[in-house]
Amino acid sequence: MIGYYAHHHGVGHVTRSDAIARRLGEPITVLSSRARPPEHAAAEWIALPLDVNDTVGEAAADDISAGGVVHWAPHDVDGLTARMAIIADWVARERPRAVVVDVSVEVAIFLRLMGVRVIVMAIPGHRADPVHAMAYRAATHILAPWSRSVYDPAWLHPYAAKTTYSGSISRFAGRARTEGSNTAATEGPVVVLGAAGGTSLTRELVDSWSAADDRFDFRTLGVAGGDWVDDVWPVLCSAALVVTNAGQNAVADVAASGTPAIVVPQARPFDEQAATAHALAAGSIAAVLDEWPSVDRWRRAADCALGIGGRTWSLLGTDGAPDRAARAIEQAASGTARR
Repeated sequence: MIGYYAHHHGVGHVTRSDAIARRLGEPITVLSSRARPPEHAAAEWIALPLDVNDTVGEAAADDISAGGVVHWAPHDVDGLTARMAIIADWVARERPRAVVVDVSVEVAIFLRLMGVRVIVMAIPGHRADPVHAMAYRAATHILAPWSRSVYDPAWLHPYAAKTTYSGSISRFAGRARTEGSNTAATEGPVVVLGAAGGTSLTRELVDSWSAADDRFDFRTLGVAGGDWVDDVWPVLCSAALVVTNAGQNAVADVAASGTPAIVVPQARPFDEQAATAHALAAGSIAAVLDEWPSVDRWRRAADCALGIGGRTWSLLGTDGAPDRAARAIEQAASGTARR
């Protein structure tokens, strides 16, 4: 049995765990502070308490980071103590062959100290700091969920012998494009995607684009005041253009659909989304902006994205990415991982 620690910020880590679980040849147990989504493929779900309380913000930085040794280890947080105790009890009881950590340096090191094989999920951004380096050094294997030809950060090079670049992992990998999928540049709506992890995008700004550009209907998903759909795949496939943040799952899902896109990175720790957006711009894969376009810049941004089209999304390697990730995890759990 294989474990999968899925961080609770946003929904991306949990979504990725489901995509991988469906390709694994053995059951997985997910450990997370997020609630289990309906129809998740995990065999078991271990609920972890949050590792914060109302007083952590008042603590000194050295206390939070244990003097710079880790990123997050505040004193006197009952949830932190309880979650580590739950993880330890589960490991002692179930003896997993390996655990994927997506993501937490503290959980990765804790598991490794218990003698567990740990597969660390790499995340884009500036990760050359000593804390991240400690997790990568301790990992049995590292899984980078992107294409190395698109994004090849220098901080991963020292661990090349134990790193698998799976390609961008989408929950829609291998799914056929839906009937009525868009084939002409200006057919279909502009689909604007929000982000569960937070976004500065507003419905008012989207309305200003709509008022200035009568070529398209506009549809917002996951933005305050917009729609929410359980299955976004048909919407992506029928869109003329997608406007999205640079979160890994959002980018992977749009890449799987092959729809032209405007990508705007949102503020995240270690410049995660900025690094992804820079790679997309460098590869001429999408139209990338530093901020949501003003009404004056909208048409130019939309025309740029349509000019690029969806032809270069294949560089992200979404086809087969969950399968490649699953095989790397299984091999690492057996002590036979290869790049």
